[in-house]
Amino acid sequence: MKKRILFINFGGLGDEILFLPSIISVKKEFPASEITLALEERSKGITGLTDIINGTLFANIKGKGKYLELLKLLFKIWTKKFDIVISSGSNKFISIFLFLTFIKKRYGYNTGKLSELLLTEAVKLNKNQYAAMMYHDLVRPLTGIVTELPQINVEKKEADADTVLIHPGVSLLSVRKNMIKTIPAKVWAEVVEKLAERGKKVILAGGPDDKETIDTIVNTVSSEKFVNMYGKTKNLRELAELISKAEIFLCSDSAPLHIASALGVKTYVIFGSTDDKKLIPPNGKVIPIKSKTCTCPLRPCLWERRQTTCESLDCLKISADDIIQTILKDY
Repeated sequence: MKKRILFINFGGLGDEILFLPSIISVKKEFPASEITLALEERSKGITGLTDIINGTLFANIKGKGKYLELLKLLFKIWTKKFDIVISSGSNKFISIFLFLTFIKKRYGYNTGKLSELLLTEAVKLNKNQYAAMMYHDLVRPLTGIVTELPQINVEKKEADADTVLIHPGVSLLSVRKNMIKTIPAKVWAEVVEKLAERGKKVILAGGPDDKETIDTIVNTVSSEKFVNMYGKTKNLRELAELISKAEIFLCSDSAPLHIASALGVKTYVIFGSTDDKKLIPPNGKVIPIKSKTCTCPLRPCLWERRQTTCESLDCLKISADDIIQTILKDY
């Protein structure tokens, strides 16, 4: 029987990629189903990485008009006649919202007695695991199929020998919110320089959010020492294809990390205030690079203890030499 299933996941592009295994498992359980994803418009690029999503509904809930946006979303949902809704939100309001969709079967996290009353199944939230598996817990009442990693519709290419693809940036939204998650641009420039000196073919990539960092690298390092692919990947799919051909991928804690995880590319990631154990799969193919000198007792703190990063940023005091040594010790 064909089911119309609504998934709701508000967050950045990285969150959407990490949410994909949950959608994939449900699709495998109900292969004739029609999948709709409700998300923020800033993350719509996810549809370029998968064909499992049949339709999208947008709600931009980060601004002052979030309640109006959610009301508009409700009106859209009412016209669709969904059979099942699954939401990743952990706010206590979510169970009320799901109840107001009037969808017969409603799945979300257990946020208290009200969620137990209003949801078909209130799932225990376990944040102490890889985020893709945290999301996947939501669909365990619906299927015994487990999809452990994100899967995207990009084929892994044969890696070009001695290539290091670098994607140094993070989203401007996180920077504006004072969520600093990467090393300074000058350190990135030093990394490019030193990798080139060691005979690596360095390729630089990035999107519009990364312009300031890329400009610093371009203005600091001789153009003969790297291939500049900045601005030449027009969408996420093209970026994914570029990542798939790299022998090594080096990036910040950002969405491209999760694309590389899905492709199985050997990846090294700069981690500061966020928890690497929750953001990388435990398969040994993604290696965190962290400060060797940081003694902050709150680390990792972002989202768990703070909503913004501190001023000292001791957790991001990572030298170019530390990065080079970590990457090259296996090569």
